[in-house]
Amino acid sequence: MGKSRRNRAGAHRRDPLSKPVKPPADPELAAIREQKILPVIKDLQSPEPSRRTAASAAVANIVHDARCRKLLLKEHIVHTVLTQTLTDAALESRAAGWHILHVLANEEEPDFCVHLYRQDILSAMGFAAKMVTDKFTPDDHTHDTLPKAERALLISITYAIISLATLLAQAQDEILLAISANASVLGLPITFISLLFNDKTRNTEGKAEREVALIMEEALECLMTLTEDNAPLAETILTKENTLYNDKLLMLSEQVSGEGVLACGILHNIFVSLQGRTVEKPVADDAKIMRTLSKVVASITPGQQPATTEEGFKWSHPLEYQDLALQIIASIGTSLHSTNSEAPAGAKEEEVAAAEEDQDMGDAGDEDAGEDASSEDGEADEDEMDEDEMQADMNMVTGAGEDDDSEGIDRLPVLKSLLQQAVPEVVRVAALQDSAPGTLRLQRLALDALNNISWSISILDFKDEDNAAIKKAWTPVGQAIWTQVIATILSSDTADVELATRVTGLAWAVARSLRSDTPLENDEHRKFISLYQATRGAPAQDAEDPFRGLGVKCIGLLGQLALPPAPVTLNREIGTFLITVLSALPKTPPADAVEALNQLFDIYGDEEAACDKEVFWKDNFLNHLEEALPKSKAMLKAIDKRAQPELRSRADEAVLNLNRFLAYKRKNKPN
Repeated sequence: MGKSRRNRAGAHRRDPLSKPVKPPADPELAAIREQKILPVIKDLQSPEPSRRTAASAAVANIVHDARCRKLLLKEHIVHTVLTQTLTDAALESRAAGWHILHVLANEEEPDFCVHLYRQDILSAMGFAAKMVTDKFTPDDHTHDTLPKAERALLISITYAIISLATLLAQAQDEILLAISANASVLGLPITFISLLFNDKTRNTEGKAEREVALIMEEALECLMTLTEDNAPLAETILTKENTLYNDKLLMLSEQVSGEGVLACGILHNIFVSLQGRTVEKPVADDAKIMRTLSKVVASITPGQQPATTEEGFKWSHPLEYQDLALQIIASIGTSLHSTNSEAPAGAKEEEVAAAEEDQDMGDAGDEDAGEDASSEDGEADEDEMDEDEMQADMNMVTGAGEDDDSEGIDRLPVLKSLLQQAVPEVVRVAALQDSAPGTLRLQRLALDALNNISWSISILDFKDEDNAAIKKAWTPVGQAIWTQVIATILSSDTADVELATRVTGLAWAVARSLRSDTPLENDEHRKFISLYQATRGAPAQDAEDPFRGLGVKCIGLLGQLALPPAPVTLNREIGTFLITVLSALPKTPPADAVEALNQLFDIYGDEEAACDKEVFWKDNFLNHLEEALPKSKAMLKAIDKRAQPELRSRADEAVLNLNRFLAYKRKNKPN
């Protein structure tokens, strides 16, 4: 029996702050500590107001230096600022204190923001925010009569608190919700967004007014961060008492500027968050912001360089708000299938979920299949099934036989405006051939946006006549993406694996949506086969998800190109490639093998297709798959379901479906 734990309820616990700080071993750091750090730490706690104020200003200056910052943290600067500097009677000291915390949060890891939150920083932020808001009420002009010195300090505090709120919200969802629920902290960015429409503030030149403009950018960014996936806050913004939405954000979103794009981001977040909810005011859909986003993307030109504007004015630089515009378009592309008013017609639930992960593996089958579904007993049961059961299984493997309602493109205003206004400009940017760092960054974002849109379109069932209008609108767009972007980059023989992965994923989505309308020319499919062979085993961009790897995307794309009614010669070449991928087990990565199996099921699941007799049976694919079965089972057993649960689950399903597929084919061999 273990010893009972001694009751320590009354034991003395030493204050961790009372423990002496060990000087650094590095002589240079030790000198900095003695000369710069310890004196200002001592003065911060001085009973003399003037010394405290001077020390606060000194810390605010040296905190930007990485070495000084680390030394200050070791000297418990956060505790000192929270308990003394922020409560100082002198406004100068409080302003310096907020600046110190903002710089620390901006330079340190997100864990620092979590630490601040646990130290109840929101209470201090709320108190200071209320004080500032009372001074800067947008309904009157009392802030215009403030003494210049006081006004400058209040603006400094405002900027620090709003920026700090953004950093805190980005660090953890719990903190984001807490800030959203704090009326005082939330009221600060809203107040300064309202000041955007104060003509006197906007048009008067001078340092104070320029700083206010900087705060307005920060306020918009803060609100954009807070409104992401935040329905309660979205509802608060739409309340009748709050004029921010109609009188400010909607008007601001029409400006082709950093502030305009930030407003577009807020409106997009509100629209997505409130889908399926009853609200007091009508909510503008994403079609409302498409014109502004399109104009911003249209302004992108070759040779763009990173921002070089003065410190702080991030969103005044075109590269920054062009970047954000492309991100918003990418988000719109993803949300097409998740918003009620924009639900794609004929979309299957499992395909919608897969599209959200930037891939659809085409898996179908028994989702309740257990870990031992591919056991020997399971094989015996398959052989005893009658023909109707076999056909039902085959439908499950290939995903056949599902009907869904659909809507025309005119009833999908967001999709319509996206295809007609934004996509042509995004295609142009994605096809830019330029090595400038800024342009390369925007090109990749453009590829991501096209990728998201294409995957959302690809889940539609174009066999449904109700989707004819959408197909008609999408086909020329998809073909333009293929010829102007995919084929162009493919012809450049890029050695950039990241770019190749992006382009291949995009090609997969486009081919999946266009099917036989894909404008494949010459030997383009062979370039993807060569790409697979040259980069076989290359790590996925997301190391935790092997299905995001370049190999899986090459296989998925090629499988789509081989689907009936593809020419028999093309089908044979790709089918042979897929069989070769399986034959190479166990050298073939498991995710690649799983995708190859799923594509083969889709390609040769229809016995009426020409490729079934001319390729599958003439080239003896059945025997090759039978030979691959034991290798596939060995692959399955080698996957650790605890370390890679998704890979194990998909491999388990693929092996189960391989058993069913082989049994079905044996029973339906042509004469």
